[in-house]
Amino acid sequence: MKYLITGGAGFIGSHLSDALVARGDSVVVLDNFTTGNKENLSGVAKSVSVISGDILDLALVTKLVGECDFVVHLAAALGVFNIVNKPLESLTTNLKGTEIVLEAAAKFNRPILVASTSEIYGKNNKVPLNEEDDRIIGHPLKSRWSYSEAKAVDESLAYFYFQEKGLPTRLVRFFNTVGPRQVGHYGMVVPRFVSAAVSGSALSVYGSGEQIRCFCHVADAVRALLLVMDSDKAIGEVFNVGNNQQISIMDLAKKVISVTGSSSAIEMVAYEKAYPAGFEDMERRVPDISKIERVLGWKPQIGLEQIIKDIAAHNAGGR
Repeated sequence: MKYLITGGAGFIGSHLSDALVARGDSVVVLDNFTTGNKENLSGVAKSVSVISGDILDLALVTKLVGECDFVVHLAAALGVFNIVNKPLESLTTNLKGTEIVLEAAAKFNRPILVASTSEIYGKNNKVPLNEEDDRIIGHPLKSRWSYSEAKAVDESLAYFYFQEKGLPTRLVRFFNTVGPRQVGHYGMVVPRFVSAAVSGSALSVYGSGEQIRCFCHVADAVRALLLVMDSDKAIGEVFNVGNNQQISIMDLAKKVISVTGSSSAIEMVAYEKAYPAGFEDMERRVPDISKIERVLGWKPQIGLEQIIKDIAAHNAGGR
């Protein structure tokens, strides 16, 4: 099989590229390298065709989709800092880009997996969140919600391409995927904490530190992606992909310090000092992963301690 991965030089995309090459598939990566990095693909550089380009380039996307057997659409403007500070870019890339990729997939009737996010659920505080739960979103003029809004439209586009045009689409909603190659300067908390702990710097905890999150190792997430991509049972469906083991951000900071053997301190930072005015955060976000376990037999296998160790080891290796 020949796979086109948009955003394939990014965190999740590069790990998926590794997995596909390892099983003998052909991979083409399309990335504009805004957040992606060619170094992420260094281990498979001889086996992957890397195209520097943008998903907003209709002609390029159409050409690449026509030459592949399956599309994995991971490219997106993401990261809390990016979303809050550049909401227009987030909306444009995530809306227009996905529309272009889906249009090309429909033209050639190529099966496609579209990546979505737990941000879809917004401020819904139900625990756990399943795929049928409602979205509860803040004011549309708050930049905080631009990513959630865009990805919701992406999901609708993908689903209605399936429903109206018969395009074999699949959707996954990632809940805080973490691991080696993820960088912290886009607002990703685990790599930010690990980098600080290893360097002996203070770990900055935003808000109260009582916010509850769940973290899924990228290796587990990639296993889920492969199952979704390979199974006809996933066509026209959406699946939560995440680990349902909960931890507060404060306890996460303490665990990172403990696992890395760091002497770093923890400093509390008010939201208004870390983000623009009006920023909103969710107190708890936990995935219900019973659907993907029931339909495809997937569940996460790697715990938080190993995640922290893997990130620290990767950083120590200088890659």
